[in-house]
Amino acid sequence: MRVMIAGAGSVGMAIAEDLMAKGYDVFVMERDLALVEKHAKTSAVAFVIGDACEVKSLQMAGTANVDVMVAATGDDEDNLVISLLAKQEFAVPRVVARVNNSKNQWLFNETWGVDVSVSTPQQLTALVEEAVSVGSIVRLLQFEHGESSLVEVTLASDSPALGKDLGELDLPSEATIVAMVREGRLLVPHEDTVLLDGDEVLLLITEEAETVVQQTLIGPR
Repeated sequence: MRVMIAGAGSVGMAIAEDLMAKGYDVFVMERDLALVEKHAKTSAVAFVIGDACEVKSLQMAGTANVDVMVAATGDDEDNLVISLLAKQEFAVPRVVARVNNSKNQWLFNETWGVDVSVSTPQQLTALVEEAVSVGSIVRLLQFEHGESSLVEVTLASDSPALGKDLGELDLPSEATIVAMVREGRLLVPHEDTVLLDGDEVLLLITEEAETVVQQTLIGPR
């Protein structure tokens, strides 16, 4: 698999080094020659000098032959332009984009050519919420342009689901319990698994199913 990473900042380089160590064919495009020269002294990653926001530079870099484009610059506008060009001009099968400002998350969708967006601020917020929130839905990760999510619910002492087994829960098909954590141990959910106070329940859900999940596991608010 050939991967192109736009941006030789700390994030882009970390991704490149990690993917290269796993055996992927990776190269980084960066317009700052001084930055490339700096990294080239300590890294074996291949570099292409050029502006990933320009069609000509992308053509010269062979973008039409990559399997994955990662827009990893520190500028959301640049990442959107890179994603759009990669998808529309070069038909890159998978485009992954970094979101620097969580307020811009809503822009990173298929309209801009983004298959998967990664927002570090949102992920950190979710981890904080996951650590302190009981009796609420915490969104850990979004898939398919935000249409489905991995969420976590820590059952409170007043949860209407306590004492019930999973087979008794009236959850819609758009909500699937994929794992549970009890007292620090990962549990594989089964229909006869009984829910207890403090259980952490991880579900894959769509936005339409969120209300039902809340009523079933948390209760009315």
